[in-house]
Amino acid sequence: MRTIGKIVTTVAILTSTFLGRSAQGQSFGVELHNTLMPASGGMGGTSIAQPQDLLSAINGNAASMSQFEGTQFAFSGAWADPNVRFTQTVALPIAGVSPYSAVSSTPGAAVGNIGLTQSFESMGMPVTVGLGLISDAGAGVDFRTIPESNGTSAELLILQFVGAMSVQLTDRLSAGTTVSLGEGFYDAPFSGIGSMTPAYGVRGSLGLNYQLNPSTRLGVDYQTREDFDFRNAILLAPSFAPFNVKMSLPDNFGFGISNTSLMDGKLLLAADVLFNEWDNCYLYKNVYKNQWVFQTGAQYSRGRYRYRLGYVYAENPVAPITSVTVDGIPVPDAVPGADYLQAQVAVFNQHRVSAGIGVVDVLPGVNFDAFAGGMFRASDQLGASTNVAASSYYLGVGITWRFANCGALRSSAPAPTPTCGCDVGTCATSN
Repeated sequence: MRTIGKIVTTVAILTSTFLGRSAQGQSFGVELHNTLMPASGGMGGTSIAQPQDLLSAINGNAASMSQFEGTQFAFSGAWADPNVRFTQTVALPIAGVSPYSAVSSTPGAAVGNIGLTQSFESMGMPVTVGLGLISDAGAGVDFRTIPESNGTSAELLILQFVGAMSVQLTDRLSAGTTVSLGEGFYDAPFSGIGSMTPAYGVRGSLGLNYQLNPSTRLGVDYQTREDFDFRNAILLAPSFAPFNVKMSLPDNFGFGISNTSLMDGKLLLAADVLFNEWDNCYLYKNVYKNQWVFQTGAQYSRGRYRYRLGYVYAENPVAPITSVTVDGIPVPDAVPGADYLQAQVAVFNQHRVSAGIGVVDVLPGVNFDAFAGGMFRASDQLGASTNVAASSYYLGVGITWRFANCGALRSSAPAPTPTCGCDVGTCATSN
């Protein structure tokens, strides 16, 4: 009896961990990167070399914060609505799952981000600092209305409190670093016995930004792994001791390039290459393989308006099942059980598109951005008895307030009179 109880508890641990973020349909594996940021969201998330909103700089390559002058504050909100259908054709008796096909009833997720950057260039210091509160995950999956699923449901929310600093080392080269504290809230399946459980993780990053010539920028960034240990996350029954759940976000490597040489500088073209290293993550290393992501974006500037497009190709990170253990824990129901668990985290869609618009000085010193995007519907057959299909759409808006003493940031004769503030990397003045 105790052996069966441990096996069923293993199902609860693994399923709850996998389900927590699978509804983030626009993610790569379980990482959002900058796909829901106000300007980058319309450009496929591209932001490593020349981000067009400060939130993307704080959350991405901190070295690029040197491109933001004066004091700037941004707030953005997004709605991400995935559609996940799960089909199980073979019963899993130990897990208590019968064959069924259903769409998750969990509603879309509201995602908010807040950030602030402060440049000290006017004080003679080539330093920019930033603070951010970033939504890293905020969705779940719910099949509780399907009796055959045995009450499968889960919820995971991770917020990152980010501190960032950028230093302009030379006229062309800047370096940046971040330290973030992640706070996770986790509600496992079988919630009649379990409960929402908090955990904390620490993450850091290092980045460089180099202006190759007046129209081309390069950026590189490395982000460390972040580990969470959800203590006593699952209590299957009063007669069993509670179980802990360990989970990791991966090491991430990024390279970006941007260019503004076309159309008299009005056309910005950007591309990012990301590498997510899942091989050394708790739990995910057994269901994911390392993943490459290719992001491309364009922005055309016409007067106060910015028109944006983006396209993303992401490798399918779902790895073939080669073992019926996950981090040394035996998975019940053998290979079909492992396939069932893997399906809950199978974000395998390869193609995403996005579009956006921005308005500079929609009010004096205020920028407005809006974006929308989607992940094309796709499906994947895992083993002989499990199929998962997913698609998503997302949209959002952002507002940036700019407070800058432009006269202090430029030397010209006669001294210009500041108008409403500074745009990204450009000081708006009138004589």
